Amino acid sequence: MLVKTFGSAVVGVDAITITVEVNADRGFKFFMVGLPDNAVKESQHRIESALKNVGLKMPGKKLVVNMAPADIRKEGSAYDLTIAIGILAASGQVNNEEVGKYVIMGELSLDGSLQPIKGALPISIQAKKEGFKGFILPKENAKEAAVVDGLDVYGVGNIKEVIDFFNEGTPLEKVEINTREEFYKNLNSVDFDFEDVKGQENIKRALEIAAAGGHNVILIGPPGAGKTMLAKRLPTILPPLSLQEALETTKIHSVGGKLSKETSLISVRPFRAPHHTISDVALVGGGSFPQPGEISLAHNGVLFLDELPEFQRTVLEVLRQPLEDRSITISRAKFTVDYPASFMMVASMNPCPCGYYNHPDKDCVCSPGVVQKYLNKISGPLLDRIDLHVEVTPVSFNELSTKEVGESSNDIRERVIASRKIQEKRFEKNKGVHCNAQVSSKTLKEICEIDQSGRDLLKKAMDRLGLSARAYDRILKVARTIADLEGSESIETNHLAEAIQYRSLDREGWAG
Repeated sequence: MLVKTFGSAVVGVDAITITVEVNADRGFKFFMVGLPDNAVKESQHRIESALKNVGLKMPGKKLVVNMAPADIRKEGSAYDLTIAIGILAASGQVNNEEVGKYVIMGELSLDGSLQPIKGALPISIQAKKEGFKGFILPKENAKEAAVVDGLDVYGVGNIKEVIDFFNEGTPLEKVEINTREEFYKNLNSVDFDFEDVKGQENIKRALEIAAAGGHNVILIGPPGAGKTMLAKRLPTILPPLSLQEALETTKIHSVGGKLSKETSLISVRPFRAPHHTISDVALVGGGSFPQPGEISLAHNGVLFLDELPEFQRTVLEVLRQPLEDRSITISRAKFTVDYPASFMMVASMNPCPCGYYNHPDKDCVCSPGVVQKYLNKISGPLLDRIDLHVEVTPVSFNELSTKEVGESSNDIRERVIASRKIQEKRFEKNKGVHCNAQVSSKTLKEICEIDQSGRDLLKKAMDRLGLSARAYDRILKVARTIADLEGSESIETNHLAEAIQYRSLDREGWAG
């Protein structure tokens, strides 16, 4: 007897439905075809033990399992349940009338219980798109799959429950999630707040500008000045995720297996802070079985690179293309995978190896030339993609001991949201452009017109401070954002003056 059951393969952040055809005939051998990897081939032994432990057995027949389409590689152990139900249906141990109406996925333990899978959300989206009646999967993944409306999602703990469901109509536990309620429940929940920060008003201002325009930023200062603390608070002033952005972000984390069983929808912007020993593959994604890297896990959020010069040079250089294109393409001999990577990059660094170059109180003990060598670990092309260079100075005792509460993240966020609305209206005809940091040089000329006094100021600044040519566009973009924060239609001289301050690393002689 020939029976078809349905599973799904995840390619990139999308799913493709896999048809598992099981044919039971006279004979005794077991054949599996359709480009399965070793983990899929090993499913025979897991299925055999699981069935035995729930009181059933593998049929004593020749079994041929075909996984179509055959040109897509099937990876992992998530097809165990799909294949097992197909074998039981083909051998007459499970009623086969309904099995083809459901997508069935799950890894089997030897006792018949189910282990969680990756990519439940994109699989659920694809199942609804193709008109399946429901999705049967492990309990741990049921919440994220149930985010998709219009699809019956059943979380199960053991294969016996699935068998009884098809044979006897024993109801399974249907998981239902109110997507909008789940989205709004944690939308404004934050662990950090800018009101806890003492002093550092100029840094708060720079981060507000960065958030308003989507600009990348680098914080330069001595150890203990508060660089990491400030960076961790940046997501709290970014505009809240839209429902579409939340679904995009959740899909990526689902594919990467990063969602906890309590999480159904990510509604807070992600903050990823990889260690400086990370490899380039772990950062951008890939591997023999491609997975999203840190830049994709930071999609719609913040990627924080602490101690930037300590990262390997090759690791930093792979960031250049994703920062421009806001996506990453992983190419292999037989396939290509695209992962989204639209993130804000925040980096921090000490000004020199000892950490005290330009410190107001402590002397730098680095020998001549060492400071410049240290700064040269970060290439010009990478710095070219960072709009704001901000010097962080230590906080004085008087500021630390004050009982005054600073401005809250919510207050700053309101101004950021208002600025982003202005930009959305400005770029409504520019596809893929949502904020000032994303504009091309051609568009920049249209939106950043400055008067004669502004041109004179910019010329004087470039001559006196020795600013590089690459700083010109960045200054205009940041000035445009500052003007938007003030609700100004034109870029004034004071907006340009403030933007010029944020180009520390472009000054000739900054490092002596």
